[in-house]
Amino acid sequence: MLLNNLIYVIKAVTGVFAGFLLLRFWMQAQRIRPPASMAQAIFKLTDWLVHPIRRVIPGFAGYDWSTLIGALFVALATAGFIVWLELPIFLVEQVFIVAGIIMAQWIIYEIMALLLLEVLFSWVNPNAPLAPFVRALNEPLLSPVRKLIPPIGGLDFSPMIILILLPILLSFLPSSKFIL
Repeated sequence: MLLNNLIYVIKAVTGVFAGFLLLRFWMQAQRIRPPASMAQAIFKLTDWLVHPIRRVIPGFAGYDWSTLIGALFVALATAGFIVWLELPIFLVEQVFIVAGIIMAQWIIYEIMALLLLEVLFSWVNPNAPLAPFVRALNEPLLSPVRKLIPPIGGLDFSPMIILILLPILLSFLPSSKFIL
């Protein structure tokens, strides 16, 4: 019981930090400028990990690979700690498998959170200061769905369709308990 709680806390803390890293990567990949206060917070929280990696692996092809690799390092550290806690024998290949699963889960959860934020803004306050930023982050995901199913009567069903499909996609990922 205590071990499960410890693993939950580790996953939660590292998941939030990795969420900031993935958000930073997505913002830079989409060339989206966040509001100044948000950008300052994201960069201050992640610079300590991104800058040393950037010295070794610079960005190329328009992407900040050091940020994505930083998120992968966090996933590897998380997976390594979980494998170390749960298994009597530490197997490196299991660490990489669990890290891949954790990274995929983080990406799906981040997309879901951004979509939920956009839906919330559209219902509560479409003119909120963060609404255009969140809308710009979601646009590459929503536009292909909007081409298939255009808004009907002023209602955009594309976020709902993606929010239905993402948990299905998540269900295809094996849980880390199954791997261990």
